[in-house]
Formats: sequence, structure tokens, C-alpha cells
Amino acid sequence: MSRKWDYQIRINLSDSAAQLLRRDPKCEEMASLAVILKRHNATLKCQFDAFADYVTEAEKYGVKNYPLYEWTKATILDPVKKAKYLKSFSLYVGSKEVYPKCEADTLEADLKSMAGSEMITQIFKYDTNPANNPQPPANSTQ
Repeated sequence: MSRKWDYQIRINLSDSAAQLLRRDPKCEEMASLAVILKRHNATLKCQFDAFADYVTEAEKYGVKNYPLYEWTKATILDPVKKAKYLKSFSLYVGSKEVYPKCEADTLEADLKSMAGSEMITQIFKYDTNPANNPQPPANSTQ
């Protein structure tokens, strides 16, 4: 029996689009993206913001319960990585971080019309199969 994995779509935005979106997600310049998101009941979460939220939560509740705390904190403090993750956005569908392949496929197909534009520079589709994804660092301070 084959396992059905869930998926997540992530997009990279241009510097200017990422700044606009983080400042005002409902701005007029993002209207075409907003139409696609609404069609799929999807929302965006900036990867840098997600990492920062994780670090804040870990510091509030005790870092020993957050195995990726050291790695995540180092990532958001690294200027090169910060610049990268400020432009990377995960798409949540119906508030879910991961969702069935059919939902990911239709969302990806709609987003492709904007790929390579001055807004969306890249689109990625990730699955939850651990064999296809980087594993957490053995030493989280690396």
C-alpha cells in the first residue's frame, strides 16, 4: 500500500513584492495574487516571520521543548539567510500548513500564471515524505 503524502506550496517573491506583502497584504499591487489565494481559501506566511514566531514561542515556553530553537535562532540572525527567508512565503490552505496533493496541484497551476513575473520569482511544491526533505541538523547549533 502506498502512502499518500501531504504537500505545501511555497513561493519566492521579488524584494519589492515581499516588502509590499509583509507591510500590507491587501495592497492593490497584490490584487492578482489575492484573487488566486481567495479562490483556494489560501493565506500566505512569510518564512522569516514563521521562524521568528517559533523562536519567540520557544523563548516564552522554554527552549528545551523546541528542538530546532538554536538552528532557527541562528538562521534569523544570519543576514544572508534573513534576506532569503524574507522573500519566501508558505501557502496555507484553509489554515492548514500541508494539504492533499490535489489541492497543492490546483493552487500551483493557478500560481504558474504569475511565475517569473515581477511578483513571483519561483514556485516550489514540497511533500511531507522525509526522504525528500532535509532533516533537522544533528547538532542544532550548526
